[in-house]
Amino acid sequence: MVRRTAGNSGNAVSSGQPQPARRPRSGKHDDDPQPGGKLAAYHAKRDFARTPEPAGNARVAAGHDGQLRFVVQRHRARRRHYDLRFEMNGVLASWAVPNGPTLDPAAKRLAVHVEDHPIEYVDFEGVIPAGEYGGGDVIVWDTGTWEPHETDDPVAAVAAGELHADVTGHKLKGRLILVQRGRGREDSSQWLLMHKNDEYAVSGWDAEDYPQSVLTGRTNEQVRADPDRIWRSDLPAARAAIELRPRPVPGANQQDLAALDDLGEAGTWEVFGRKLRLTNLGKELFPARPGETAITKRELIRYAARIAPVILPYLAGRPLNMHRFPGGAGQAGFWNKQLPDHAPDWLPRWDNPAAGRDKTSTYLVIDEPAALIWAANYGALEWHAWTARAASPANPSYALIDIDPGPATSWDDVLVLARLHRTALDHLGVTAAPKLTGRRGIQIWIPVEDGLSFQDTRLWVERLSKTVGAVVPELISWKWDVSERHGLARLDYTQNVSNKTLVTPYSPRAEPGAPVSAPIDWDELDDPALRPDKFTIRTVVDRIAAKGDLFRPVLRPGQHLPPIV
Repeated sequence: MVRRTAGNSGNAVSSGQPQPARRPRSGKHDDDPQPGGKLAAYHAKRDFARTPEPAGNARVAAGHDGQLRFVVQRHRARRRHYDLRFEMNGVLASWAVPNGPTLDPAAKRLAVHVEDHPIEYVDFEGVIPAGEYGGGDVIVWDTGTWEPHETDDPVAAVAAGELHADVTGHKLKGRLILVQRGRGREDSSQWLLMHKNDEYAVSGWDAEDYPQSVLTGRTNEQVRADPDRIWRSDLPAARAAIELRPRPVPGANQQDLAALDDLGEAGTWEVFGRKLRLTNLGKELFPARPGETAITKRELIRYAARIAPVILPYLAGRPLNMHRFPGGAGQAGFWNKQLPDHAPDWLPRWDNPAAGRDKTSTYLVIDEPAALIWAANYGALEWHAWTARAASPANPSYALIDIDPGPATSWDDVLVLARLHRTALDHLGVTAAPKLTGRRGIQIWIPVEDGLSFQDTRLWVERLSKTVGAVVPELISWKWDVSERHGLARLDYTQNVSNKTLVTPYSPRAEPGAPVSAPIDWDELDDPALRPDKFTIRTVVDRIAAKGDLFRPVLRPGQHLPPIV
């Protein structure tokens, strides 16, 4: 446990969806109308130059392993209501429920059948502008998977006026029943929504008692006050959620930084509620690049204080391997995993219960900003956190793609390999985020669902990378020994292994100029000015202020890794 001591090419891959014998997962009809027609009513009501809602295209696009998805959005338009949507036939069949869904088997809720919505709406959260159709704030109140009950054709069930849906969501579970009212009348849009009296039923259960988004933890009021995402309808769904506006980088304030500047070669700095003893502040740690000055320890600590709140989500709860260079980046460094006995009592740490004799028994865990400053003062120029949390060390949070260039690999070759992975991931509908290594390569992180083993992620990344590598075999070697690769790049899927680390986003690298492992937008792979060491500790904070934290997609809920065939 973590503890504190006292004081404290596009068709290169296929998703390989399974085909259940019992029913077609998508509910697709052979006589479906042309895809554009399914969303005609949805498109007719919206101006996509103004609304952040996804335009989408009707298509058969089942979810994880062919499972159908559902979503409930709490929507404050002219009147507050809940939008219940079930994936079927390549779109989201939708009902507006004024009083919200319920687990109460005695309740009967009015549900108004409305136009189908695109699949991409399944995690839309934001603010629809006033004056637009449905103008108001929207949160993802619940989401999950569902199965139609006693039918292999949910589209036909809706057409017949009765749908039984077994749902598995964060808040809703059990069987929901939708029954059309006044069937045969001119206006047949009114339905009743009920919950079966099953093991998940709860008498008196009210949706309004649970107002937070399951996607972001925010309420409608918080989304309206600070809508931080819009949808890019021209991008694949896995990359369509874009920061609405950059967030300022919180961190040490100007008074704190001035106090750091006022210290001499050593002294006590009070910041983030801690008192830290700092030493050798004038020591040059990073050699200068041409036309620049060398970077001192004071400047590294200043950067750690400014970036700490941004980098913290990628470090918190994870054992840290410190790459220390006490003599500076111009000299050899070494790995330091064991937290020293002289470390202050307030530092968060993890005692490894599986540590054997002469193995690392206690790791530093960066659960608060001041801990990162301590590590920087200790000579850790690079910060490498585990890809698994201390609470579950055998289960990774991410699948990792490491594009490791060889001596003969050009930067253009690295970009080709990264773009091919971008295409493959888009094809699979997998959310991922790329970052520069700060040296010569590019890494791609993929958030994965709970419970996967390192073998699961390693085998999946191996299949993906070998599929990509087959497109450009002249650029790739699969040899383990560097001397046998003839200078070619390696797509190193073996990074997906217990206790293995990749450099944390925004960590400095022990190179001249203190380049950082900077997250990038996928579109930047097409920028001819991009270089793997372009951003440094002197420039990346301003970049975050301008663009936001581009690595935030890896902090979203983990996802299933679809089959690759």
